[in-house]
Amino acid sequence: MAERDLSERDPLEDFEPREITLNGTRKLTFVAGSGPAVIVMTEMPGISPYVGRFARFVRDAGFTVWMPNLFGDPGRPISIGYGVKEIAKACVSREFRAFASNESSPVTQWLRALAAHAHPLCGGKGVGAIGMCFTGNFALSMMLEPAMLAPVLSQPSLPFFNGAGMHISPEELRAVRARLDEEDLTVLAYRFEGYPFCKAARFAAYEQALGDRFKGRVLPDSAAAPGTPMRPHSVVTLHLIDREGEPTRKAVDEILEFFGTRLRDGSCEA
Repeated sequence: MAERDLSERDPLEDFEPREITLNGTRKLTFVAGSGPAVIVMTEMPGISPYVGRFARFVRDAGFTVWMPNLFGDPGRPISIGYGVKEIAKACVSREFRAFASNESSPVTQWLRALAAHAHPLCGGKGVGAIGMCFTGNFALSMMLEPAMLAPVLSQPSLPFFNGAGMHISPEELRAVRARLDEEDLTVLAYRFEGYPFCKAARFAAYEQALGDRFKGRVLPDSAAAPGTPMRPHSVVTLHLIDREGEPTRKAVDEILEFFGTRLRDGSCEA
């Protein structure tokens, strides 16, 4: 496949757009591939060409990608102004609680329903999910859905302005920890060392809550792709160096292996 220009709009022409209604709420969701389901939750400001690239990595590794449009204009390139606008809109949306510690964003209920919807269509042992930045913690709350087996948290940034805060209710957190222990499951997480919205204190809070079920990976800022207008934060998208041996590419490969180990078994009929 020819390399795409990630500074240009991604038409997402190789994804099937589906209007999916769950819990009384309809969301446009982009679906592609075959094999066990993996839910790719976009970072701010939306499904950018970089997020599209990562979703294709997942698809090409033998999974069915389900990529809901949670905010933004699907396929639009990243810009500072666009990002600020979408963050502001999300921060006042009833679906998200960007500043709340010890609470879960309501949208995670829809995402859990999406996992339950996708699993019987795609087969396998269960469903994987990855959240990024603004959505980074959502895969943890999704573990309340029995079909969810492989959660990945990439630079989880909520709650804003509380570096050690956790964007999940205590009751949900206890239920997730119990399930991880009972079913011998783990949570993968990634961040760049210097990212101000996901500091060491946040990973320390996860480690305290989840023990050795939490597998945190910290990349040096020097491992980020150079020449971007933003400081290193997006491990698998904007700051990925897609080259063998690079720490960010190793992170992508580890995530794909994690999905494969947890999910493979059966075929997809999506």
